[in-house]
Order: sequence, then C-alpha cells, then structure tokens
Amino acid sequence: MKRIWFLAVFLLIAVLAGCGGKEDAATKDAEDKKSGQSYTVVDGRGVEIEFEKAPEKVISLQPSNTEILFALGVGDKVIGVTEYDNWPEKVKDIEKVGSPTSFNVERIVELNPDVIFAYTMGGEEQVKQLEEAGLKVFVIQSPSSVEDVYKDINQIAQAMGVEDKGKELVENIKGQLAALKEKTDKIIQKKRVYFEIAPAPDIWTMGSGTFQQELIETAGVENIYADQKGWFSVTEEDIINRNPEVIITTVNYVDNPAGEIKSRQGWESIKAIKDGAVYELQADLLDRPGPRIAEAAELLAKTIYPEIFEKQ
Repeated sequence: MKRIWFLAVFLLIAVLAGCGGKEDAATKDAEDKKSGQSYTVVDGRGVEIEFEKAPEKVISLQPSNTEILFALGVGDKVIGVTEYDNWPEKVKDIEKVGSPTSFNVERIVELNPDVIFAYTMGGEEQVKQLEEAGLKVFVIQSPSSVEDVYKDINQIAQAMGVEDKGKELVENIKGQLAALKEKTDKIIQKKRVYFEIAPAPDIWTMGSGTFQQELIETAGVENIYADQKGWFSVTEEDIINRNPEVIITTVNYVDNPAGEIKSRQGWESIKAIKDGAVYELQADLLDRPGPRIAEAAELLAKTIYPEIFEKQ
C-alpha cells in the first residue's frame, strides 16, 4: 500500500508541478496581523483565502508542510498531521488524520481547525468536502524546483502571519546550499550516480525538472538520467548500459533495499556494484521538499565524496 501511495505522489507531482504563481500571494502588512486585522493570502490554486487573524489551530496534510510549520516556529499550532509525518520528533505525539491523499474528513471537521494546509495532489474530492463543511483549506502547490520550495515556505509563512520568519528561513537554506556548492565546485571529476526511488520489478528514478535534481547538482553529482524529465520508470537493461559509479536508493518500504540492488542478476557488471558503492539514504530527508533540503544535499555530498569533508 505504501509503495502505491509513494508512486502516486511522484506521478502527481510530475503532472502538477511547474505551475507558477506562488510568489503572487497577496498579503497585508505583518503589523496588520499582529493587531488583529484581517488579511488575505492567495494559495497554490490561485484562491484567495481570508484570515481574520493568524491561525491558532492548524492541520497539515503533507509532511513537508508540517516540517515547514515547525521550522517557522509555529509547530505548537499544529493539531493534526498525516500518518507519514515523522519529523520533527514532536509530530509523533500529534493526532494522525489519515494520509496525504486519503484523510478522515469527519475527524478533521470535529477538530475544527482555523486552517488546513493541503497539497495540489490527490484528495481533491475530500478537500472539497472540507470546504463545504465551512473549513478553510489552504492548498500548497507541489514544487518542481528549489525556488518553488522557497515559495512554499514564504506562502505558509504569510498564511501563518510570520512573513519575516519565512524570509529568514529561506535565506538560511540558501546560505547552506551556497556553502556546500562552494565545496563541491572544486570537484574536477564528478561521479555518475543512479537514484532509485522505487525498487524492482517496477523500478523508478528521477531526472531533470525536479527539486531533487537541483540538490544533486549542488552536491556535485552527475545524475545518469539528467537527460530525462520528472519521475519515471526505467528498465534494468538501461541502468546496466548507463553503468553508474554510485547507486543511491531512498526506498524505505522493503527490507534491505541496498542489499536487494546488489543481488540483482546481471547487475554485477555495473561499476557501483563492483566497488560496493550502493547506499541507502533517508527518504524522508531526500524526497521531501521542505526546510531540510540543504541537509539532503549535504548528505548526498558526504556520502559520495567523504574525503572533501574529512579534510575539515
């Protein structure tokens, strides 16, 4: 079931991502919010959402949105999250109201939040039900670039009445990524890497036009599928022919995914397999378009080029 949801999320991102407009979110001055005056923010659908005051009770229907809320310092307002939320540690004590694509509408109505942060992927009919019940649903556009992630952060910050914190968070992430790029730009021979996000027999990877690809480039790595766009299935034969030097998997719903890759028949000719350069990395970090994207890029770089960081 988890595999089906996971692939559905990537497919929906691929279809829906790339639509701009998040930076067009219109808000009044932060001082208006502090003084209790109403303000309006435009969500990822282009819908104007009016707030009488900054929300006190919030439900998040996407783990990345939850992470953003906590990074903005308003995690104490969150009263409901999905069963896939696991960071920060505090979310484990928050009530679970379903998954990002299938949530408990009746329970959410009972909780009566001031705002619900949803995503432009799946659950559209349930979002409609929530709105028909009189609840305020603020939809965040699924990102296809790092810049889109920054826009998501700023948009949520605007909705929560903490614009300054949003800007500060974005600047901190930019600074982290710039510092990492300064290190990886010195790499003369970049390693060719294959990233697996779904295992055999239906293998999936990602290419350009994704926020992950930008993190990969910042980490000083060459994606063997950078010539293709979005998230897509690939054949074992094609992976073998492309002969990656390193293999990274973020699969987290099968036992020992790195070991499974190493044991695949016919893969013994791949350089990464010969060198033992197959690594399982944290999916929640690498696959989530949230405030930890700089940490994700650094994890990639440290895994593939440990010598750069050992010198420090």
